[in-house]
Amino acid sequence: MTVIKISEKPKLKNPIFIEGLPGVGNIGRVAVGYLISELHAKKFATLYSEWFFPFVMLHDKYKIHLLKNEFYYCKAKRPGQRDMIFLIGDCQSLSPQGHYDVIEKILDFLEKVGVKEIITVGGLATGELEASEKLVGSVTDEHIMKKYAKHKIDFNAGEKVGYIVGAAGLLLGLGKERGIDGMCILGQTSGFPIVTDPKAAEAVLNLLVNILALKINMGKLEKKVGEMEDFIKKIEGLQRKAIMELSKTSKAGPTGEELRYIG
Repeated sequence: MTVIKISEKPKLKNPIFIEGLPGVGNIGRVAVGYLISELHAKKFATLYSEWFFPFVMLHDKYKIHLLKNEFYYCKAKRPGQRDMIFLIGDCQSLSPQGHYDVIEKILDFLEKVGVKEIITVGGLATGELEASEKLVGSVTDEHIMKKYAKHKIDFNAGEKVGYIVGAAGLLLGLGKERGIDGMCILGQTSGFPIVTDPKAAEAVLNLLVNILALKINMGKLEKKVGEMEDFIKKIEGLQRKAIMELSKTSKAGPTGEELRYIG
């Protein structure tokens, strides 16, 4: 079961949705998380799912933290901007079936709040230690590519990656079936080992700032990346332990290699 608990019902006008869940290089999590912080976006809904890892985290030795995804909003403040909805979270689904269930619930929710355009963020693992800062993009329709052509995105993702696993891809694929336009931005990162890539996250962040016509202070990025990385590393460590335990009890259990390509 996947549920979304709503804490506020903001009145939004034609909002654009930006997804930044953990994945390769944690690029989306860092870039979108920084936007939320700097824009002082307000949380208005929380998603919980049985498809997430079956554990809770402990903070300060005793505080329980249930894995979740969170929705934030920020209203347009000046000409050229749009109302925005952001999604960040602790993790993605543990299984392929879970990905579909969670994404369908997210799309149901987005339709209710009037979202007609989605931008997702993921990482493109190159295997190179010095990955290119050039951003790769994929779109649901050619008119979206034309809309963002001025931002110098390399719309040649098909030849570079072939497929996009997880929320970054499914939100667009399933969203298109509902008539929702979308674009995926892929920051190129080594992907080996899978660690937070602040350089790729910064490149994506700069692009999002331009697309959304924002003005934010980039000077705090290094500090914020450090704070986020500590939390993300803790979750990744617990996930690896959970995978090992699950693999002992179920031959069909997911492996680290399968999760490696979640965008």
